[in-house]
Amino acid sequence: MKQVTLYTQPDCPPCEVVKLFMKEYKIEYIEKNIKEDNEARDYLIKQLKAYSTPTITVDDTVITGFDLDGLKAALEI
Repeated sequence: MKQVTLYTQPDCPPCEVVKLFMKEYKIEYIEKNIKEDNEARDYLIKQLKAYSTPTITVDDTVITGFDLDGLKAALEI
């Protein structure tokens, strides 16, 4: 099973769409709210080199922004 982490923030419509996508495909994931979790925000910026939400990691693959096609490819759906 792939390790999936979703970096989100409040009032992010694309983040909500990704959550619905995950629910529809029954994908388990860890959600990290970068507004509430400073460590997650720092990791997003410093390690993943991402500055926007949603950012999703699927194992070692990083998908930045709203990219359902990229997410499907990473999840092999």
